[in-house]
Amino acid sequence: LMDGRVKVEGDRLVEHTICIGRVCRSKAGRDKGKYFLVKEIVDEQFVLIVDGAAHKIASPKRKRVKHLECRGDVAEAIAAKLKEGAKVFDAEINSALKSLGYDENR
Repeated sequence: LMDGRVKVEGDRLVEHTICIGRVCRSKAGRDKGKYFLVKEIVDEQFVLIVDGAAHKIASPKRKRVKHLECRGDVAEAIAAKLKEGAKVFDAEINSALKSLGYDENR
């Protein structure tokens, strides 16, 4: 993966852009290897990420985009609620990650 956005599948490149609700895996830091959802895009270099457990919706983690590996999955229901400004609960984020197959033990 290059810069967390481009992945090689066979002989073609697949780009997973950063967007609200996108599932990402941390590539660096004490949370390396854990999965998160993008809550907010701060600027070109930083995003706010949440997992519903260690990094709750009330206190998201600010993370550099280059330290994230984006996955192809987007939690559409969570993304829609975040974009509308509706209340999102930590349990919803946690269950969305689990239902997409990204549980905390991976």
